[in-house]
Amino acid sequence: MSNPLPRVAAVHDLSGFGRCSLTVVIPILSTMGFEVCPLPTAVLSTHTAIEGFKLFDLTDQLPGFIEHWKAIGLRFDAIYSGFLGSARQAGMVCDFIKSFATEDTLVVVDPVMADFGKLYASMPPEMIGEMRILSSQAKVITPNITEAAFMLNREVPDSLTEAEVKDWLKALADLGPSMPVITSLPLESQTNRSSVAAYNREDGRFWLAGRPQVPTQYHGTGDIFSSVLTGSLLQGDSLPIALDRSCQFVASAIQITFGYSSLPHHEILLERSINTLHAPVTYASYSLIP
Repeated sequence: MSNPLPRVAAVHDLSGFGRCSLTVVIPILSTMGFEVCPLPTAVLSTHTAIEGFKLFDLTDQLPGFIEHWKAIGLRFDAIYSGFLGSARQAGMVCDFIKSFATEDTLVVVDPVMADFGKLYASMPPEMIGEMRILSSQAKVITPNITEAAFMLNREVPDSLTEAEVKDWLKALADLGPSMPVITSLPLESQTNRSSVAAYNREDGRFWLAGRPQVPTQYHGTGDIFSSVLTGSLLQGDSLPIALDRSCQFVASAIQITFGYSSLPHHEILLERSINTLHAPVTYASYSLIP
């Protein structure tokens, strides 16, 4: 089925409250000029950081969705997966990638399953191995430092040197993806910044970008970062520019949000900042890791 806009299959959950997953993926990629086709993995009342959330697992519904998409001949310029409703879904998404991806399809896997040294409340331990297998099918993966540690069977570090970051990125690339990205890096040389690092196996270069830290945590920033990164790469940006654009957008959204003192549940005011996605890149703050 032809389309005048590049089309993205977004394999994520839908949280009714809390700006994350499909409620940020769709507006960000739509604003960046892409048609987003959501393939919902679960429906949640809120994101999982809010106590008492309710989750409806859509594992049994996914095959029917996918078969219908095959029947009507859908084609995708990108496949972008995130939060899964069950460990079984990882294999389904692998099959989806094999069925729909071509040599030119950008496949991005955000292995959403953990943060701050532990798995999310809805994630079974077997999700780690399943996410490792799913990530092998991707060109780009975007784990945070906890997810990267779990995927590599390593301890979650308190800090890393730049040499150690390069070792972690190479180890992730050995799992299959040619462009691994690690977010929420505790970089030893940048203790006052939230750092992100990436590796491009095709040219052997390592890249570092980041943003100033603020004295609070916001939910959904990983989904926002990965969505902007996906859109930027689809627009033809290089890996370091895409990395930088994503960090700058998250930084801008956080600064806008931080000005409000009474927001509950620590969610980003995406609506106040989304129009900046149309702004041209006027400066770049990324650096090459030697």
